[in-house]
Amino acid sequence: MTKTVNHWIGGKTVEGASGNWGPVTDPATGEVTTRVALASVAEVDAAVSAAKEAYATWGTSSLAQRTAVLFRYRALLDAHRDDIAALITAEHGKVHSDALGEVARGLEIVELACGITTQLKGELSTQVSHRVDVAAIRQPLGVVAGITPFNFPAMVPMWMFPLAIACGNTFVLKPSEKDPSAANLLAELAAEAGLPDGVLNVVHGDKVAVDALLAHPDVAAVSFVGSTPIARYIHTTASANGKRVQALGGAKNHMLVLPDADLDAAADAAVSAAYGSAGERCMAISAVVAVGSVGDELVEKIRERAEKIKIGPGNDPTSEMGPLITAAHRDKVASYVKGAADQGAEVVLDGTGYTVDGFEDGHWIGLSLLDKVSTDSDAYRDEIFGPVLCVLRAETYEEGVALINASPFGNGTAIFTRDGGAARRFQLEIEAGMVGVNVPIPVPVGYHSFGGWKDSLFGDHHIYGNDGVHFYTRGKVVTTRWPDPADAPAGVDLGFPRHH
Repeated sequence: MTKTVNHWIGGKTVEGASGNWGPVTDPATGEVTTRVALASVAEVDAAVSAAKEAYATWGTSSLAQRTAVLFRYRALLDAHRDDIAALITAEHGKVHSDALGEVARGLEIVELACGITTQLKGELSTQVSHRVDVAAIRQPLGVVAGITPFNFPAMVPMWMFPLAIACGNTFVLKPSEKDPSAANLLAELAAEAGLPDGVLNVVHGDKVAVDALLAHPDVAAVSFVGSTPIARYIHTTASANGKRVQALGGAKNHMLVLPDADLDAAADAAVSAAYGSAGERCMAISAVVAVGSVGDELVEKIRERAEKIKIGPGNDPTSEMGPLITAAHRDKVASYVKGAADQGAEVVLDGTGYTVDGFEDGHWIGLSLLDKVSTDSDAYRDEIFGPVLCVLRAETYEEGVALINASPFGNGTAIFTRDGGAARRFQLEIEAGMVGVNVPIPVPVGYHSFGGWKDSLFGDHHIYGNDGVHFYTRGKVVTTRWPDPADAPAGVDLGFPRHH
């Protein structure tokens, strides 16, 4: 029987009223298991109205009240890790252990939000002039919105709303319609933790819902994670409507491997970073740049490891990689592999046409490895978002850095080397927002901020960490002068000396 996913507005489930529904499939079987309500403009307005009403009290609530809710929320999320991960696996397809890891990384931001009391401490300067003090404080924005992608249906929303509500805002989340169930469970657990009705709302939908949020006069800010074309659209449209925007786009993350690197460690890292989560993550390593003579040996080590990866349903404990999210996305990823040879690449591993016995209708694809890829090929230029690794060759460190810096993307990058001087040069010279040194996926911990450069980020603020707190608040500076009690009229004596 097909499950129905409705909206969560004002602290309760609200049935979809638009008459439009989207299919949600189990990627391992290809079967439609769920239908999700697709919101109309009126339904988005109802969610924003509920958030606006809740902000009247939540925005002035005490830090103690907010953190008490967040501590309870963190405990509930911890207790329901497996439930959240099971929903992710059922609708996204990633293996259960990977889904659990996603929940754990989201919990980091909830923990950061639990400590919001120190993050929101202001500044005070006394006696800037005679009897004049200046204080700087940060206050919430009001109603803020988050638009999140399919690849991390729990983690990316948790990158946004816990900090936003900790800062005193109320939130409207529009998750991906491809795997919507985890978002509803996150909201239900928040309500169980004591979050007041309307502080966190979930409205499902497609472009109609997105555009309604971008245009809504009561939405003060929009957070987005997704592809670069959509990030650019979100930033342009929401900014034109006077909103604060952080829009994280796509990536083509490179790993530079120097001749002195530990090639076994580099190959292990390349396989895990390129093929983990089936390559459906913006921090995947999708391009390895082999410097000097190490290319052939490195490619062979990657091939040996990739051939051993077990692909299967995400709920099978022996599976190391699951299917892709949809059949259409699987076919698009496969097209890059099929076209690579025509554009000069050597196809070392071809994962297209892969199936799993007993699950032939699933959205399966195997691991692909492309060597000697040119920088003008489609497989290199585009964000494939699947288990396809391109290997490029460079003669020198300088050539490799120039190649990476020429990319329009600047999300994350990594270098593998034993040379501390080369690593130090790399972290200063490379044009990317996140850098790993012998670390293939340099996703920052929750108390630092996540974000790229160039076409990987639109807006001034990275997400979570200090940048996240600043994004969800605005500064105010208060200058005060008070009369000294000693200057009170003669008829009043407050016990202060008249002269000093």
